[in-house]
Amino acid sequence: MDAHIKKVYIPMTETSFYILMCLQQENHGYGIVQKVEEITKGEIKLAPGTMYGSLSKMEKDGLISLVREQDKRKIYLITSLGQEVLNLEKKRIARLYQNMKEGF
Repeated sequence: MDAHIKKVYIPMTETSFYILMCLQQENHGYGIVQKVEEITKGEIKLAPGTMYGSLSKMEKDGLISLVREQDKRKIYLITSLGQEVLNLEKKRIARLYQNMKEGF
């Protein structure tokens, strides 16, 4: 993983985090919007501009890849680089949570 990717994605925005989490299985933009709203119980609602801008940037950076187009929808999936970045962020969040529990 190059320095640019680390600089841009670590720490990760909530939008990027949820996109990568959702793309551990094939999905399209609107499906991601729905899934994020569902799992956050409506607390996070991804706007279309934010969603599609993020998908485009993440695809360009190699974190996700276009799998196919289906019914005019682009279906994406996380790449191995995207999984590596997501795992780094999960570890960072786990460390923050552990520090919080310890009263640090």
